[in-house]
Amino acid sequence: MSDSPTTGPVVLDVWCELQCADCHTALADLRALRARYGDRLDVRLRHFPLDKHRHSFAAAQAAEEAVEQGQGWAYAEAVLARHAELADRGEPLLLEVARQLGLDDEEFDTALIDGRHTLIVDADQAEGKAIGVTGTPTYVIGGERLDGGKSQDGLRERVEEIADRLLARA
Repeated sequence: MSDSPTTGPVVLDVWCELQCADCHTALADLRALRARYGDRLDVRLRHFPLDKHRHSFAAAQAAEEAVEQGQGWAYAEAVLARHAELADRGEPLLLEVARQLGLDDEEFDTALIDGRHTLIVDADQAEGKAIGVTGTPTYVIGGERLDGGKSQDGLRERVEEIADRLLARA
């Protein structure tokens, strides 16, 4: 009897900020990982809004509303694709992206006003700080933290190594 993890999917937490150019660059690797592993890898968006990006906290809250409406990753990818525009336009862009994806943009507006997702974003950020996240993107898989903020080079391969090792144990 080993005390190995459950036989469910391997979890990859991605500490991300939706106004971050490096997080946008990381999308290609995340898509490739999802394509390679399918439901054997649970890629979870974790929020780490940075003070230097004034719309990042609102974007994180909007992403959580997209999760509630069943399109978390689609929304995050659409906002990241327009991260530079988000810097200029702020919340109107967040609502526009929601509309374009067929989501209830009025509910997004209400969520941003009433702050219903603030606790989730705050908890993600606090957990990230507690485990040493200082920038985005940062990946955590199998207890190992990989910092993608400086360079994405070799990160996907490292995530694959860890995922393969964890899946072989399952």
